[in-house]
This record gives sequence, C-alpha cells and structure tokens, in this order.
Amino acid sequence: MAAGVIANRSCASWVRRTATLAVLGALSLAAAPAAAQEPAPPPWLKVENGRTQPQFNFAAAIEQTVFVETELDSDDDGRLDRVRIRISRPRQTQSLGYKVPVVFEHSPYRGDFGPAENHEVDFQFLPQEFLFGGGGSTATQLERAATTRRAAERSARSRLLRAAGPRADLPGSLDNYYVPRGYAVVLGESIGTFNSDGCPTVGDRVETLGTKAVIDWLNGRARGFDSAAPGGNRVIADWTTGAVGMVGVSYNGTLPNQVATTGVEGLETIVPISAISSWYDYYRANGLVRAPHSEVQGVGDNGFLGEDTDVLASFIGGSRMDDRCAGTLPYLLETQDRVTGDYSPFWAARDYLDDVDDIEASVFVVHGLNDWNVMTKAFAEWWYRLDQYEVPRKIWLHNGGHGGQGPGGSPAQLAYKATENRWMDHELFGVQNGIMSEPRSTIQRVDGSLSSEADWPAPGTSDATLRLSAPDRDAPGTLSSDVSAAAWVQDFVDEGRTFDTDDVLIQGPDEDRPNRLIYRSPALGANVRISGTPWVNLQMSIQNRNAANLTAVLVDYGPGGDAPVMVTRGWLDPQNRNGYSDSEPVRRGRYYDFRWDLQPDDYIFEAGHRVGLVVVSTDHDYTIRPDPGTRLTLRPSESSIELPVLGGQGALGF
Repeated sequence: MAAGVIANRSCASWVRRTATLAVLGALSLAAAPAAAQEPAPPPWLKVENGRTQPQFNFAAAIEQTVFVETELDSDDDGRLDRVRIRISRPRQTQSLGYKVPVVFEHSPYRGDFGPAENHEVDFQFLPQEFLFGGGGSTATQLERAATTRRAAERSARSRLLRAAGPRADLPGSLDNYYVPRGYAVVLGESIGTFNSDGCPTVGDRVETLGTKAVIDWLNGRARGFDSAAPGGNRVIADWTTGAVGMVGVSYNGTLPNQVATTGVEGLETIVPISAISSWYDYYRANGLVRAPHSEVQGVGDNGFLGEDTDVLASFIGGSRMDDRCAGTLPYLLETQDRVTGDYSPFWAARDYLDDVDDIEASVFVVHGLNDWNVMTKAFAEWWYRLDQYEVPRKIWLHNGGHGGQGPGGSPAQLAYKATENRWMDHELFGVQNGIMSEPRSTIQRVDGSLSSEADWPAPGTSDATLRLSAPDRDAPGTLSSDVSAAAWVQDFVDEGRTFDTDDVLIQGPDEDRPNRLIYRSPALGANVRISGTPWVNLQMSIQNRNAANLTAVLVDYGPGGDAPVMVTRGWLDPQNRNGYSDSEPVRRGRYYDFRWDLQPDDYIFEAGHRVGLVVVSTDHDYTIRPDPGTRLTLRPSESSIELPVLGGQGALGF
C-alpha cells in the first residue's frame, strides 16, 4: 500500500522513497522488551472496584524526551526521519524497576503552525459543470481550473482555534490522570510536524508508519535517541511492559485508527474520540466537494469552508513547507481533485475502512451525535466494520459536538472518564473488572442522561420507508407509508448561496417557498427513535445546468411555534449517482434515480412531533456555492426516505 501511494506522487523524490521503504524492515535490537500477552496486574498495583487508583506522586514523575527513528525518509534528506516524543512515567520505574504500560497520544498539533488560507468556494458555475463539454466561456473554464484561494483572516483564525481543541488536553490531562495510576504517558509529534522530521502528507501511509515507529520503539523494534541530530545516544524503553493504549481527539484520534490497521504488535487498544475513519468522508460526500463545519463560536460563516488536505498540511507543517517540504503542497493540491470530487487512489490511501480486518487491538469508539466537524459517518462506518470483523469493541455516543464527553466535571463526563480508565485497566494491566461483559453501547440523550444498551444501532432497529407525496405542484408535501397515486412534479430554484439552509430554508414548513421542497409526516402518536444511517431515494432532474448540488435534510418539526430541529443531513453530486469513484454526465431535463446516505444518528422524535424531509440544492455552510438559478424538479410519487427505526415500520403508527 505504501509503495502504491508513494508512486502516485508527482515529485521524483517520492518515487525514490519507495526503495527506502522496500529495503527497510523491522529492526532486530538487543534488550527489547516483549509486548505483554494476556497481562496480569502486578502485585504493587492499587485497584479498587475494578479501577486503578492514584498511588504514585506525580510531582516526582520522570520526564524525558526521545527521538524515535522511523523507516521513512519523507523529506528526502538522505537520513531516516525521527519523530519526537515526550514521556512521563512513575519514579518507581527507575527506583524499583516497575514495568508499566503506556497511554500514548500522537498529534500534529504541537506547534510551529503555518498559514491556513482556504480555497475559494463561490463560483459562477460548479467546477464539475464542464467536465463533459457543454461549452462555457474561457473565463468560466479558467475559473473551474483555478486554484484561487481566499486570503481569509477568518480562515486562519478559525484554524488556530481549531488546533486549540486537541492541544488543550496534551500537557496536563493525560499525564496528570494516568501517571499517578501506574501508567507511563507518551505524547508524540506526528511526522512532518513541530520537532519531528519529515513532511506532512495528511493521513496516508507515511503518517501511519511514523506513528507505528513509536510503538515499535516501546517494544524494542525501533531505535530511539536523545537527540534529533544524526548520531546521539541510544535510548531504550526498558521501563515498559510494551503494552500500549492510544487515545486522542479529532486528528489525534484519527492516528490511532490509522496505526491500528497495521496490526502492530504491542498496540493493545485504541480510544478514537471524534476521529476520522476516511479522509474522503471528511472532505467529500458522494462526489461533492464538501467541507467540515468549524463549530467555532464567533467566527461567523463556516471557517472551514474551502479547506482541504493541502490547507491542513500547510497549517501543521509550518515553516518547513517553504523549504524542505516545498513539493508536498503542489502534490496534495493536484491530486486531491477539487473539480470532480471523485474517490481516487489518493483518497484510498487515506481510507482505513478496508483495513479493519487487520486490526489486532480492541477499540473504544467515542463520538458526539452533533459533531459536524468529524461527522457521524466517520464513527458509524468504522463501527459497522468493527462489528463485521468481530473486533472487541465498545461505543460511547454523547449528545455534544466535536470532542469528547463534556463539560468537565459533569456527571456524564465523570462517568465517561471512569469507563475509559476501566477500559485501559482491563486492556493494558489485565484488571478483571468485567467491562467486556457489560452493555457495549452508552448513549447520552438531550436531557444529559446516559443509557446503556447491548449494542449500536439499537437492537430491534429496522428500516422504515416513508414515501413522498404532494397535493399539487406548489404546496408542501407529506411523508407516509402509502404509495402516492399523484403524478405531480414539483420544482424549486437553487438559492443556497443566498440563503442559509438551517436559518432560512428549513423554516416555515407551511409556507410555499421557491427555493426548497418540504415533506412532513402526520403528528406522531408515540415517541419514534431512529438509530443508524438514513437514506433518501429521490427521482429528480436538473433543468438548466450540467451539474448541481443535492442536499437532503431530516428535520424534527414540533407542534405550534416550536423552532424546527435539524436532525441530520446528507449530500450528493448527481454526476456520481452510480458511485463516488466515477463522474458521469447529466443530461438537462432527464430524470434520474438518486440514492444517498444522510449522516448517521441516534435521535428520538417525540410524540406530537412530525418527521420532515427538506430537499435543497446548495447547502450554504457545507458545499461549493454556484450563482443562484439552477432549476431542479422532483417526482414525489417515485421518491422516498428510509429511516432506521426502533421497532421498524410499525413503530411509526401511520
């Protein structure tokens, strides 16, 4: 896989690195501690109620810095890259010879950040409009191919705020908590960032192997030094059992997913929190170039709109992107493809879903049900495959956004931290606390309460189909279990660049608005819970363009004047109607059957509320935004939405 990824790079230096990867293998070193197999708690470990307790003086902890040698030369300087790690461990690992497991967080967000100027997202036409001919002015063609960026102060500001999230947990949280309980904590700096060597390539095999090297060093299979410079004194990790548990939030949680797919020996468990499982799903959606949402208060519009892998690499790589890594950004910019949005070998190299069968570690998935940065598809697709390959696993879904269970000190946060602690105790120390026989799923509801269940999606969930219908061409439509006999065709005009989807287009469900279509169910007679991934099946045509955005939004419409609640949403490029790997031309005025997924969710529609589906084109805060005016039509009688409902079709009551 690594050779294939590197061979795709446009720079000749990347091809030369293939040889480096081919000749380098695992290093056989003396004094190599073996990874723990079926660990048993040491006699000195303090455990109460199945959970380790603070017993070591954190103020006396030993701290050291090590530069771990990888098997890569990603900056092509003729020597193997070294990644810097910082270690905190109990003093007793030296004074009494205690061997301890490791809680390891790797991160690209340690320091030396560069500019983050996002790509332009406002165009006269969508970039894919002229893929298959169809004319257009020279200026339009140039606009499509341009790599114009907005020199946005807002963008840089939001990126810095974004980095502050993961960084806030690094210096104090993990070591303060786990070192007194008998663990060592290792904080690493991802290859190509801060004090580590190399170039940042965002999510590919290079980054994965740079992370794996740290685990190899902890298990005696790689070399460590006390200096970043060539040479230096060798450092051996003779204080550890070799058992490693990785944990992290966002990018810091994505790196554990990556390295787990290598099956590296010594990695016993990972706790990916708000983590990416496919970078394609982070920056694309069913063929559309689609942005994550910033979720940063006070920056106005979505500060991540227009971000892509090259923007992220520029930020985490910092000053090196202007010299020794100058070839990385052109490669990313060219290969990520912001025109077609198609899945490609570039994205396959940054997709970990097909490698889940190689995972040897257990996995404790943590995600927010309202995370619109690393969206819920990231955890759900990962979880579905963990289930398929019977990977030992647990899941915790909280009701917040991007990040872990919060706020700090709340009952839910304390419950989560105790669970994480017990999970690490079981997997790394071998504490028999019964956590693997407990309910696999924990879900937090809107009121903050926690519910434990056997699995996720909720057992007993099955698809319920709601069919679209409309009383006439213009009036808001309905959702029901019955097949509509009406042959009405409804149309709307894209104004998503002008109007925000949530603030404008899903509002006023009884109003006929020319820029959206809306369909609602009857009032529910009892609570209805969805648990899993919704899908829409819409028969539509594009009347006056060769390309368009398609957006579907699932909405909870309460009684009276209650404000509607956006539950989940999803996107499709009509040119990718038969798969996101290949674009196909769209004929104006021709009807096609479009099927796409919405972001997975676990949500309860309360009795008296109505299930709503809103169909728009451009989604203001997420998609590239063409000039208004694209006309689209929809056949309600040939369209439906599939909801994963607890109790199935009968639970809807209509």
